[in-house]
Amino acid sequence: MGGALAGCGGRAGSRPLLRRAVAAAGGTGAGRQQLMSEVLTLDHAQVGRPDRPGLIAFLTDGGSEIALRDGLADAVAEAFDIRRGGVRAAVAAMQKGATPRVLIVDVSGEEQPLTALGHLAEVVEPDVVVLAVGELADLDFYRALTRGLGVREYLPKPLTRDKVALHLAPIISGHARDESGMLGGQMTAVTGARGGVGASTIALNLAWHFGVLARRHTVLLDPDLHMGISAFLLDLRPGPGLRQALETPERIDALLAERMAVPAADRLHILAGHESLDKEPIVAEGAAGLLLHALRRRYNFIIADVPFRAAPLYRELFRAADQRVLVMEPTLASVRDVLRLLAIPAAAGQPRRATVVLNRAASAAGLSRRQIEDALGQRVDVAIPNLPRQISNATVLGEPAVSRHAGFRTAIAELARQAAPVRLLDGAAAPAEVARPAGLWRRLMGGAS
Repeated sequence: MGGALAGCGGRAGSRPLLRRAVAAAGGTGAGRQQLMSEVLTLDHAQVGRPDRPGLIAFLTDGGSEIALRDGLADAVAEAFDIRRGGVRAAVAAMQKGATPRVLIVDVSGEEQPLTALGHLAEVVEPDVVVLAVGELADLDFYRALTRGLGVREYLPKPLTRDKVALHLAPIISGHARDESGMLGGQMTAVTGARGGVGASTIALNLAWHFGVLARRHTVLLDPDLHMGISAFLLDLRPGPGLRQALETPERIDALLAERMAVPAADRLHILAGHESLDKEPIVAEGAAGLLLHALRRRYNFIIADVPFRAAPLYRELFRAADQRVLVMEPTLASVRDVLRLLAIPAAAGQPRRATVVLNRAASAAGLSRRQIEDALGQRVDVAIPNLPRQISNATVLGEPAVSRHAGFRTAIAELARQAAPVRLLDGAAAPAEVARPAGLWRRLMGGAS
């Protein structure tokens, strides 16, 4: 959390006029491309998401509230929301509502303020600007907040109008010089040792766990534009956005990345493609890195269903992941291929070895877990039971398997615990599931959907 506050002034209605001006300018040169880039920047920076509040503050006392209102009177033209309560109230509110562009939290009275702010970081969007106030006036505490947790600024109490105007107003208005320090979302690559081992199903259910059950801002990325099934498994129809992003990644930012994704739930989006088999998209060099940069600014968790095939895009995603998850089934062929994948050196920032998931464990015709661990020379991290009927029923209904079987749900929760770069809040309540028509089977059979 933290980072620069994008300017949000101007009129939304100016966008069509600017686009028509670019079209009228004609030409295909660098000047026209630069003009369109400036239009896109103005589009996304000025308009933003209409459902996103500008500023919400949680303060524990009336004196701080008065100082904040007086200090921001000249810097913030629009009305902002000040609520009575501390960081715990902020966590509870952010679990249920939209994340504002700027969030001010009071850590006064907290026995473990760093832990409380860590919990807050798990429930807000990564690009939120977090400002903190509290009772401690300690340099080590200030460094822990601003350098360790990504809090943009911290002010000790008592707050005064001049202190707020000097230190907080420039950040909120977007006029602060230092706009670094944003901690982006974390990316987990789920890769099958071979085709058909269930990696796509596991990636989908892991994303559902983070986005729906744990209510973290999550995107499921399926980079296989031809044969990917992530959207298919939830009976969703992807658009051309992912292909366009990979072909022209220099135009992607956090807002556009979100618009390309298909919403599966309130805090879960699917970014996938469904291109014709006779067409080969031209993936630009470095497209994966630019796309991930945009997604990290918008989502806390990026779950990528990455096939390990001889394609630069897949290799780049595999190496860019913060955590690698290798999925296998209890066969000799899977053991061989997992050993080959484990032999790939970890990229910078990745754990020394990947998390190994044994899918369809204890199947009648497969190897035992002990045989597999002896062959791998290490323990299997997560074992998922063999549930062919339950998984098949979930696929036909266009639902995640975690909603239909407790054993599968427990295994995915354990995988989430191991793969999550931050600790999830215990007891996160699951919201009501999104109503979804059971039309997948009818669509396959040629009926109306």
